Amino acid sequence: MIEIKNLTKKFDNFTAVDSLNLTIDTGEFFGLLGPNGAGKTTTISMLSTLLLPSSGEILIDGERLTRQRPELKRKISVITQEYSMRQDMNMDEIMEYQGRLYFMPLKQIRARTEELLEFCGLIDFRKRSVRKLSGGMKRKLMVCRALLTEPEILLLDEPTAGMDPLSRRQMWNLLRQLNEKNLTILLTTHYIEEAQSLCGRVALMNAGRLEEVNTPAGLIDKLGAYAVDQMSESGIESHYFHDRQEAIAYLAGLKGQTALRDTTLEDVFLERAGKHLTPS
Repeated sequence: MIEIKNLTKKFDNFTAVDSLNLTIDTGEFFGLLGPNGAGKTTTISMLSTLLLPSSGEILIDGERLTRQRPELKRKISVITQEYSMRQDMNMDEIMEYQGRLYFMPLKQIRARTEELLEFCGLIDFRKRSVRKLSGGMKRKLMVCRALLTEPEILLLDEPTAGMDPLSRRQMWNLLRQLNEKNLTILLTTHYIEEAQSLCGRVALMNAGRLEEVNTPAGLIDKLGAYAVDQMSESGIESHYFHDRQEAIAYLAGLKGQTALRDTTLEDVFLERAGKHLTPS
């Protein structure tokens, strides 16, 4: 379990994360959503101990996380937005290098590498250098590297950024399989469909503050399960309804180009962003 208590990070006079309180259960797939500058990446950086909090604390299974607690840090792996791998190394070399950083026996590194490359569908490309891998393969290799030490918590900061739709779907399937093995996953993403598909709960953040924690379905239900889109001179205007018949009746009274559809988590995000999630 991850417990975040009054977590705050300041950079001079700027507060990136402001008194964040959050609990993520063991085995949960949890999402952090918010506009640019909301504090998502800073939160991930503090959870990975890359950044130190200005105040507050993080507890892992009831114990305070610090840089001086390697046994707790070993429970956590992080996948960043950037490709942080040497371009001249092949997959086997990347994995061995990572394992040696954690003082893993070579026999264990090789066995675990075999298992993970097979699991991620990369085994046939193991001798290909990183520079010759597709973007999707690089992301999968970063997942393999992150899982080498058998962590209990996986932090994902925009893991599918820049991936084509097919590779993104493959990554989703991979992450679902990992979560089914009781791996706790914390995800930040700008692909709202990704959060709706994968996450059991999501937190909406803005300007470093936590706005709301709910299930995707719960957030959608609060806005209204049905959306009526109407074309206007300024673009598409959406109206939301809790009752389908009410939405149909409203639609019947409109002229021009209209459509009735199910509300999505993206609608929730856009509505909130337009009203009170917009950065100051």
